[in-house]
Order: sequence, then structure tokens, then C-alpha cells
Amino acid sequence: MKILLIEDDAPIREVVKRGLEENRLYSVDTASDGKTGLNMAITGEYAVIVLDLMLPKLDGWQVCEELRARRINTSILMLTARDAVKDRILGLEIGADDYLPKPFDFDELLARIKALMRRDKMAKSRVIHIEQIEIDTGAQRVFCDGNEVALTLREYALLEALATNEGRILSRDTILSRIWNTEASASNTVDVYIGLLRKKLEHEGRPKLIHTVHGLGYTLRRPDSEADCPQTPES
Repeated sequence: MKILLIEDDAPIREVVKRGLEENRLYSVDTASDGKTGLNMAITGEYAVIVLDLMLPKLDGWQVCEELRARRINTSILMLTARDAVKDRILGLEIGADDYLPKPFDFDELLARIKALMRRDKMAKSRVIHIEQIEIDTGAQRVFCDGNEVALTLREYALLEALATNEGRILSRDTILSRIWNTEASASNTVDVYIGLLRKKLEHEGRPKLIHTVHGLGYTLRRPDSEADCPQTPES
């Protein structure tokens, strides 16, 4: 398994690299600045990225944000001397999976990396099948009747939220809070994205899967499910 360590502090970089490789489970590539690390993360295959926050050229937030914008979903462990709550929250909101402040115990770093690998393995093994739709939650790819469907990040996130809550009603507020977080959005944003998903997944005589429950929200259900008995709305 390969790990990418993006860290500008040379002593820390060498100690972490040596410690991980001594476990004989990992091969570690390193980068000393954000720009180099980003290019390596984009072009390489890594199980986990250990990412320092304060980096030259591009900081850790920028690297993380760019990777997620490119749909590179490799687990990211942020490693930084900045331990303010607002910094941790920002890192997690833009796509980091875990956060470990310096100074740290190497055994804890190793345990967190192993935990991320276990979680990633579980996520990649999950493929959701609902009628004509196949959703690969690990690769964040969607297929309809065997053909890949091009979805934006928000369209994919909305579809996955509906599919993982199959049969449950998700209110507009719930969808906005899960997918748009605290970003400002128009009152009809969810409706617009629901319409876009329907056009891509339900055209040409395919079964209708995404249903509007007036006054409550939206639900995804199979044609043979109980249409008149939706489950309690998700709050």
C-alpha cells in the first residue's frame, strides 16, 4: 500500500516516512510543498494522503479542496501544528477525513492511518443497485442501464443521499444542510437539482424513482414499493 506524505518539515517528513516503512505494510512517497504534493496525488495511486496544513506554494486546505473538486476521494489525514477548532472544522468541511495536531505520537498516527484504510476499504466495496441505476460509492460513479452518467459533484451527492435513505423522505432543509452545508443557496436550489437528476436518470421510458412528497420533501423508491406509505421524514 502506498501513502503520500506532504510535509515541508524535513525532520518530521523523514521520521514519519521511516516509521511507516518500518511497519513493512506501506511504501511512502513524499513531497515538501503543496504544489508538488497535489500533482503527485492527482497522478498517483495512494491509499492515504498525510497532509500538512502549513505548506509553501499551496497550503493544505488548497490541496485538499482541489483534490475533492477533481473527485479524488483518497482518504486525507491533516497533520498540523494549528489545533484551533475553526481550523479543524474548515479542514473537515472541505473534505479531510481526519485531523491530527502536532506534536503527535507516532503510534496514534499509525492507528489513524489504519482506521482510514479500513473505512476506505468498506466504502469502496459498496455498490448500490436500484432498478436501472448502479451507484459506486467508492469511486463516486453512477451507471444507468450499464452506461456511465456524467454527474456534477452536487448532483452525485444528492443522488447518494437519496439512495442511502431509500424509501425515506428527505426534506429540502435536510438536503441543503447535508450537501450545501452553510453555503448560501436559492430557495429552489434543491428543486432544480432534483430536476437535473430526473432528466439524466428517468428519461426514455425508464421507471420513475425520485418522487416529490408535497409539503415534506423528496424520496427515492422502487416502482414496486408502497407508494402510499412513505417512511417518516428524515430530519
